[in-house]
Amino acid sequence: MITNQLAPNTSDDAPGRAAENHAARRAALACMVTLAVALGIGRFAFTPLLPLMLHGSAYGQPQIDIQHGGWLASFNYAGYFVGAVACAALRRVEAARMVRAGLVLTVLLTLAMGVTSQFWVWAVVRFVAGAVSAWTFVFASQWGLRRLHELGAHGWGGVIYTGPGVGIAGTGLLVSAAGGFGSTVGWIGFGLIAAVLSAVVWSVFGGASDGGAANASLRQGAAAAEAATARAITIRVPHRADAFWLVLLYGVPGFGYIITATFLPVIARHALPGSSWPDLFWPMFGLALIVGALLAARLPLHWDNRTLLAGCYVLQAAGIALGIVWPTAGGFSLGSILIGLPFTAITLFAMREARHLRGDHAAGLMGYATAAYGIGQIIGPLVAAPIAEHTGSFSLALWLAAGALLLGAIGLIAVAHWPHGRSRMPDCGCS
Repeated sequence: MITNQLAPNTSDDAPGRAAENHAARRAALACMVTLAVALGIGRFAFTPLLPLMLHGSAYGQPQIDIQHGGWLASFNYAGYFVGAVACAALRRVEAARMVRAGLVLTVLLTLAMGVTSQFWVWAVVRFVAGAVSAWTFVFASQWGLRRLHELGAHGWGGVIYTGPGVGIAGTGLLVSAAGGFGSTVGWIGFGLIAAVLSAVVWSVFGGASDGGAANASLRQGAAAAEAATARAITIRVPHRADAFWLVLLYGVPGFGYIITATFLPVIARHALPGSSWPDLFWPMFGLALIVGALLAARLPLHWDNRTLLAGCYVLQAAGIALGIVWPTAGGFSLGSILIGLPFTAITLFAMREARHLRGDHAAGLMGYATAAYGIGQIIGPLVAAPIAEHTGSFSLALWLAAGALLLGAIGLIAVAHWPHGRSRMPDCGCS
């Protein structure tokens, strides 16, 4: 009987499905570009530009030392933490409006890095940029995943999370090609690129899917499908401890990856002096990130997100270890790929888990989880920079990061197999 109620009307369905596919593609690509701007440029343009700020170029003198570079990174990650916590308080604000605000502020803050050279101004700018990137990430994720859920197009979720990889690869390649012009030109150039990309996607967030009659029939269809599934499958309510463990263990990769993500070009240049390879490792990381996000979205939706996260943590730990034990072009290349492949897959699985636990009210949990991630990111550079300054090497800090990831993976496996663990529906990122 349920089957008859849900059977598609094939004579009328084709135009509607085509429109829905177009809407899903448009929403996913807009969110992809948004994350490319907010994270790929707003946060991670700092990584390829840091060597230029440290060593200068043919057009300028060094602007900071490694200790101050670590402080700037930590200011940014502290801002990311504050922005993520703020998302819990702002969870009832219209998501599309927050995304638009984030795009505008990212452009202005990126330009600001290029028009001043005072450290304290940079520190403030990087702190605010971190907060903006956090709320843009959370609300773009909420907006995009909800929109795809309404359209029944969950497979496009992976496209959203290729955005940071697109931004990372693009900024890395541009710095590699035009790094001789110095970091000031780099910051201003990236600010202008961010402005153009923001203008391209601006209109998509004008007809936000947060509410409106245009999506009423889509919501009704989704609700009917979920009701039918609920009648067909017996599930248990998620244990309240699941949210706690998601927040706690999602913080682990924040510390685990951030030392490499902040200092990779610096580490590689120190290990391979005079080589042209170090400029390519960061773009490799970004390209691997894109591939990983797309592959992650194609994994079976009924697989446990926590087990998938554990596998991602192990991959990143292996990538970090490779750069230590095999400090060659081959080792850094393979390590960059292993760290990049699961980077946004981790985010996708964690955000799906948050939606599984909280449904359309997941913004608060997403914010708390992102805040935990931010704490790990704050600690990373504060640990790594003094160790590197004292020992002349990042090796000890990187071993600590790899060990933390392995412990996090063990924790996730343990939680997934606890007796209280719930029976799980095909979670499809929607719940």
